[in-house]
Amino acid sequence: MKMRMLAGLLLFVALVSCGKTGPQEPPVATPSLSVNHARVPLGSPVEMKFKFVVAPGAKIDHDYSVFVHFLDNAREMMWADDHLPSVPTSQWKPGQTIEYTRMMFAPVYPYVGEATIEVGLYLPTVGTRLVLSGNDRGHQSYEVTKFELLPQTENIFLIYKDGWYPTEVPADNPAAEWQWTKKEATLAFRNPKRDVTFFLNVGGQPLLLGETQTVSVRIGDQVIDTFQVKEDVLKRIPFTAAQLGTGEMIEVKIAVDKPFVPALVPALKNRDDRELGVRILHAFIEPK
Repeated sequence: MKMRMLAGLLLFVALVSCGKTGPQEPPVATPSLSVNHARVPLGSPVEMKFKFVVAPGAKIDHDYSVFVHFLDNAREMMWADDHLPSVPTSQWKPGQTIEYTRMMFAPVYPYVGEATIEVGLYLPTVGTRLVLSGNDRGHQSYEVTKFELLPQTENIFLIYKDGWYPTEVPADNPAAEWQWTKKEATLAFRNPKRDVTFFLNVGGQPLLLGETQTVSVRIGDQVIDTFQVKEDVLKRIPFTAAQLGTGEMIEVKIAVDKPFVPALVPALKNRDDRELGVRILHAFIEPK
């Protein structure tokens, strides 16, 4: 009888123990994120505003990265935008608010519909994640916002005319791509006859040249903008309806002052004998 009672007591303790979760660390911050458009066509620029409100008494001993996961309606990850926050987490102070903005171009992914963004903080060396305050969807991954992905056909279609080399894709990141220009390259698009913003994401090549290049953007004889490139740069260049004129098609010229031939740069040890201008990562026309 005593043995049966003891066995029952042990079973009860085991069941209670299994039902318990271990003590959880207190949240170190509350994350939030907003995107500048509720409906985002594939391939278009997305501005993301991040905000972390550090909890009272929080102390973070290491520099954690922010993971940003873009999920489809089945919670399958489509792409990510992991990065370091604007202020290293080891410098975050209790009660402080960390805010910063990032711009990315939505990849041309085979999905349209509702998308969810989840964020968190993790230590890249070991994968440890911090506990945050919010809607935890599991494994310290916190849902912060939703938006709708639209087909790429919603965008203004760009025609890459003269002065472009074929698209290149790096072997270690098939999601990335770019096109080199020659000394001058031409883009064309149907005139929306309204003000637009021209997004031009140029990949700098400091190791190739060791100096800056000057890029000019023209419509016809109008020089709309001139800027220098050494590191990567994202330009937002306004085109007014008056500058676009009344024609049905618009041609934009991108000219470079210092094209170069990789094969003629000894330090590169590269046989590429093309005359290259600048490396264009993204070009996009957004109506206002």
